[in-house]
Amino acid sequence: MTTATPDLLTVPEVMTRLKVGRSKVYDLIRSRRLISIKIDGARRIPTDAVRDFILDRIEEAA
Repeated sequence: MTTATPDLLTVPEVMTRLKVGRSKVYDLIRSRRLISIKIDGARRIPTDAVRDFILDRIEEAA
């Protein structure tokens, strides 16, 4: 059985997608509102985590 590996984004890529600054992305990570992993000191965010974050914000706004 093969499972798909999620695509990972860098902090600058997430900044672009969310249209926010670097500090805000790290604040979202620190507050656990945005899931991330660390690979040899480099922070990576699964694309699914960004999608889920956006969908959660949309639900809150509705």
